[in-house]
Amino acid sequence: MAMVDAAVGMKQAETMSRVQMAVAKKIMQVDRANGAAVLQLLKAASSGVVQAGDALVASATGLGGEIDTYA
Repeated sequence: MAMVDAAVGMKQAETMSRVQMAVAKKIMQVDRANGAAVLQLLKAASSGVVQAGDALVASATGLGGEIDTYA
């Protein structure tokens, strides 16, 4: 009976190990997706700031308001 109990225990340990690995893999996928989303938000925020700063400088200095078409 001890051999059967040992075999059952080994199979349960293997199953639990597989479940834990699957859960860890899913957590890593979610973390990776969240990290990508954060990077997109940072890029969007920084590009918005740059564009807003350019517009503010253009309106304050008058630069960029007209295009020189003479060559």
